[in-house]
Amino acid sequence: MPEVLGKTDGLKNNILAELMQLYDLKVPPWQLVSPEIAVRMAKITTAVNREVNIFLDRKGNVLNVSIGDSNTVSLPELPGRRGAGRLSGIRCIHMHPGGNPQMSGIDHSALRIHKYDLMAAIGVNDEKPEESVLNFAIITGKDSYGQYTVQEYGVLQLDALETIFLPNIISSAEKLLSLTDDTMGTAAQRPEQTMLVSLEYGKQDRLWTSEDSLEELRQLAETAGAEVKAKFLQKRPKPDPGYFIGRGKVRDLALFAQQEDIDLCIFDEELSPAQQRNLEQALGIKVLDRTALILDIFAQRAQTNEGKLQVELAQLQYTLPRIMGQGLSLSRLGGGIGTRGPGETKLETDRRMIRDRIAYIKGCIDKVQNVRKLHRAKRNKNQVPSVSLVGYTNAGKSTLLNALTNADVYAQDQLFATLDPTTRQLALPDKRQAILTDTVGFIQRLPHQLIAAFKSTLEETLDADLLVHVIDVSHPLYKEQSEAVYRVLQEVGAEDKPVFSVFNKIDKLPEDSGLLTQLKEIPESICISAKKKIGLEELLEIIAEHLKLKSAEVTLLIPYSDSGMAARLFDTGTVLSQDYEADGIKMKVRMQTDEMNRWEKFMIKGEC
Repeated sequence: MPEVLGKTDGLKNNILAELMQLYDLKVPPWQLVSPEIAVRMAKITTAVNREVNIFLDRKGNVLNVSIGDSNTVSLPELPGRRGAGRLSGIRCIHMHPGGNPQMSGIDHSALRIHKYDLMAAIGVNDEKPEESVLNFAIITGKDSYGQYTVQEYGVLQLDALETIFLPNIISSAEKLLSLTDDTMGTAAQRPEQTMLVSLEYGKQDRLWTSEDSLEELRQLAETAGAEVKAKFLQKRPKPDPGYFIGRGKVRDLALFAQQEDIDLCIFDEELSPAQQRNLEQALGIKVLDRTALILDIFAQRAQTNEGKLQVELAQLQYTLPRIMGQGLSLSRLGGGIGTRGPGETKLETDRRMIRDRIAYIKGCIDKVQNVRKLHRAKRNKNQVPSVSLVGYTNAGKSTLLNALTNADVYAQDQLFATLDPTTRQLALPDKRQAILTDTVGFIQRLPHQLIAAFKSTLEETLDADLLVHVIDVSHPLYKEQSEAVYRVLQEVGAEDKPVFSVFNKIDKLPEDSGLLTQLKEIPESICISAKKKIGLEELLEIIAEHLKLKSAEVTLLIPYSDSGMAARLFDTGTVLSQDYEADGIKMKVRMQTDEMNRWEKFMIKGEC
């Protein structure tokens, strides 16, 4: 026979009756607690100014009702599972008179001791019980001392309970618990089971369709190491301010995540901090957006100290506005996508520490940038022409660099295989030497944090004499990819640089395709296959011809009365020979063509 436990002395019969009636109510199995029960409990708390507590099993049955004083309520022992990596199967919901839902140390201690599925506290609004607010906490693993760690979520309005899917929260808590248990160490080796979500809203003025963008997101997720189980696309007039997608779709995703044991949900757009937090609370799994995913891939690819610093800077700039209430992302004891990289240990620091770290990293990058400027200045003084390979990620830039310079740069058929810029010496057909640089690949909607962080690296494109735009013509969206590259070039201020288009991977085109014929008719371009080494000799001839226009060798006769001008030539050009004759100093110099007008009066005609 059920009964009301706790301090029942002095309670009126009608209050005891209302408490007993709580046993007759049932919560939907997917819901943390129903708004009906929450409001009833809040009204009782308001009437007696005491804490009211209930226990629920996973079927939503009320197992126990108890009442305490204005500060605490005793929590009885209840049967439940206690296996390793498992929670008890029971959750505790209790009231806090006065409206403050923040949990006490006693609440957290009870959660740890009894291994509840979760502990929820409702701060009761005495005037409007239906407007009370809720916090809940779950066990997220163990610390280095073997003690259970707890993460608290909230503050939530009671109407938000409709969007929180309890089974996923419990599943995530048990996964985090399992990953820290020595008996289940292999669980972390499973690829993260992932679902992808995109939203098509308003007038679509993009070159890519939402389906195309979602497919690219799949490639990015697989590059990061995820196993994509499903893709979802929703169409609506505009994004939902709280959840980005519709609340009905949130429910559908939560059900799918439970059925398919999904670990991670990735959105194709950048989410606001509030949207990410709300989605994690509703779905009960880790939620990332496109920006965080790309940052994670960059974190995996960074090899040099500069690259690691740039990735950490981008990660911290992305994390800073999200440091408060990140939800499940702050308890990723098992690691995984979105948690890697040099900046991962900074995710739980406060804003001040993050800002200090950002300032320090910027100083380090400035020092590296100054060294780059010195190297560029030396190359410019020696009149060494420079060429930068630019293009969409996985267009074949690294393969082309290897083919042209006999280098052994890492090149694979995957997105962002190259992150750190690589420079090699390029021998041109006219016996001159040039510098060839392989830059990081671009992508549509490249996160602005990355563009800012990699500014020093992207400056290599600003200083280049020629940009070789490598285009993967075997990709069905090569035109759209090309447009995305030009947009990024414009964003970094390199839109005025001379660009020569190289249509790569022609060996993948069907033999009966008329595309190759069309591409050959495009001016300022060439068709090649870097992997099969088709068309490379012609490409080198074209590069040499372009660079020939940038500098020229001239012979000057500087009168002894203007000997100071001769000294200046060592700064503005490369002096190839110097002879002292009766009329002056005869010098053979290689200089930039735009400098020649200044020295025209000293030129020896017929020897330029």
